[in-house]
Amino acid sequence: MATAADSTKRGGRQRKSTASILLTFLGSMNLAITLLVAVAIASVIGTVLHQNEPYQDYLIKFGPFWFEVYERLSLYDVYSAPWFLFMLAFLVVSTSVCLTRHTPVMWKEMTRFRDHQQERSLRAFSHKREWFVAMSPEDAAAAADATLRRNGYRTRHKNKPDARLVSAMRGTSNRLGYIFTHLAIVIICIGGLIDGNLLMQWKYWTGDLLVETRNIPVSQIDDSSKLPPRQTAFRGNVTIPEQGRASVVFLQLGEGYVVQELPFRIEVEDFRIEHYDTGEPRSYESDLVLHDPELDEPIRQTIRVNEPLVHNGHAIYQASFGDGGSRLGLRAWPLDGGDPEELETRVNEELEIDGERGARRVEITDFEVFNIHPEPEATDRRQVRNVGPSFTFRLRRPTGEALEYENYMLPIEMDGGRYFLSGVRRSPAEDFRYLYIPADPNGGLDRFMGLLQQLRQPEGVAAAADRALDAIGVEDDQVRGRIAAEVHDMIDTLLESGFDAVMAEQQARAEERGGETPERLMDFYRMIIERTLWEGYAQVLADEGIDPGEPADEDLVFYRDALSAMTALADYDAPVFLELTDYDHRQATGLQIARAPGQNIVYFGSLLLTIGLFLLFYVSHRRAWCLIRPEGDGTRVLLAGSSQRDPLGFAKAFDSLGAELDHRLGGDGQPPADTNGERS
Repeated sequence: MATAADSTKRGGRQRKSTASILLTFLGSMNLAITLLVAVAIASVIGTVLHQNEPYQDYLIKFGPFWFEVYERLSLYDVYSAPWFLFMLAFLVVSTSVCLTRHTPVMWKEMTRFRDHQQERSLRAFSHKREWFVAMSPEDAAAAADATLRRNGYRTRHKNKPDARLVSAMRGTSNRLGYIFTHLAIVIICIGGLIDGNLLMQWKYWTGDLLVETRNIPVSQIDDSSKLPPRQTAFRGNVTIPEQGRASVVFLQLGEGYVVQELPFRIEVEDFRIEHYDTGEPRSYESDLVLHDPELDEPIRQTIRVNEPLVHNGHAIYQASFGDGGSRLGLRAWPLDGGDPEELETRVNEELEIDGERGARRVEITDFEVFNIHPEPEATDRRQVRNVGPSFTFRLRRPTGEALEYENYMLPIEMDGGRYFLSGVRRSPAEDFRYLYIPADPNGGLDRFMGLLQQLRQPEGVAAAADRALDAIGVEDDQVRGRIAAEVHDMIDTLLESGFDAVMAEQQARAEERGGETPERLMDFYRMIIERTLWEGYAQVLADEGIDPGEPADEDLVFYRDALSAMTALADYDAPVFLELTDYDHRQATGLQIARAPGQNIVYFGSLLLTIGLFLLFYVSHRRAWCLIRPEGDGTRVLLAGSSQRDPLGFAKAFDSLGAELDHRLGGDGQPPADTNGERS
């Protein structure tokens, strides 16, 4: 009958317990290497991919598909991602288990001299040498001890029944390298966990910390989205205008942000930036004043890129720059007809515009004084030009939908003409599509807007159509009235949907009427609308005092470009055109503020890792034994040694050790005996 002890054995081997299997797995080299490689790859990703930037920037850079993929993988905040923190914690456990299991063995190797070696085992070593000398065993042992100690070995003597064994070893710190290396990995990972915002992540996972997604002042943010000072590690950003102050920093979290309160207040006295000839920033710096209640006097310091201000564990870096709320003077040209309106606003402010298509909210988002573009026909990239100031804004409908626009203040020379550029896009992931509005001879928008208003007013279209019918020779009043009404509809369609929509609409009308061939009707409609448009433009020229009967070449070019711009208004989808007329630029500095209480822990771990690797790779653990046995009138001395690293280096060192011992023994070393005790 099988006993309980028998049930725990299979094939003569005892079954391992679950705890033993788990410890073996956690302490295995394969697991540790796998985790180290995974952490290294994640760290490379976190280094290459800029971390904690606004999600809008990532959306523009990667597009909607890859943006969502990377967001699900938490690649925008790798070092605080749950999977990264889990790997660090798992690596701490695995390395700690490995260290706990093997440290006693390593310590035993460092302190044990292995003085139980027998003569037969010493003769089996590849490195050995033997002497027969005419001196006492005590003198021979003293010579061996002196030789070994002079070569850096620690020795221990052991008397055997018929011999004396001198055991020696050096380089025991090589085993410390193993301990230091594993301990360093644990320390570095612990530092990484401390700086991984564990407290913030825990509050976020448990719902104690809510993410704010609205663009609202700090004073309106709820306390549930704020973190008190000095409670966690963090790395966040804040933009402060010149002469402005801030005592918080914004941390990117999920699809929004949370507010980290600071134990001090930062004031920006001045911000300076220098540019290369190509327009790229060469250097920028900020003059900061740090107010801390714990200080007798504020700290004043100029920070630059890679030259931060460090105070009580907080590092304040010069990270970026932007607009600090510049004042903008705007002229709103109604595209539905009417007189322009003068407006004044600031960057990051909002205003309401009413129009025939309903109210729109204008959100001013940015302003740039310099826009450096390469010369269109230049072969050298360094040939650039400044096209002047620009500002970006969003037009938002009451339903919440918005289009983003980018308008340039000055007309830009392109293809022999000068145009006001206005870009539009539906999402940050798209490129801007530009509307080109020709500039009049005075470099303004008055002529184009005058023509547009002429075509928006029913009486203006009626007068232009009447002159067009006179020029064509249509005299029947009934026919003239019907054609004038259709011309008015065609111009409305042109301004709302483009020239192709006009032709499609008239094609359908011609096919419905029959009688005359549709092709002849289409030619007639095309002729009458083109003539009406020209008569409208002629009236604008006449209002400027220019004889429309003899227009200059530039007036004809302007007319052609103006018609192209008007047909593109359908895709512009805005009730007004905002012209920048004046500005008062105010700059802002972008600061990145970091608190890393685990930083010094990581530095210490890195130092320990460096020492450990040095000991592992540059220190060899070597052992030597000298067996001294009386024989006849003399003494036989057998020297043997071994090393687990650097066999070539140890071979030279052993030869040198043997030569020195030979000199001390005062005789020639004899060839070693074989395993049968016979000379070879």
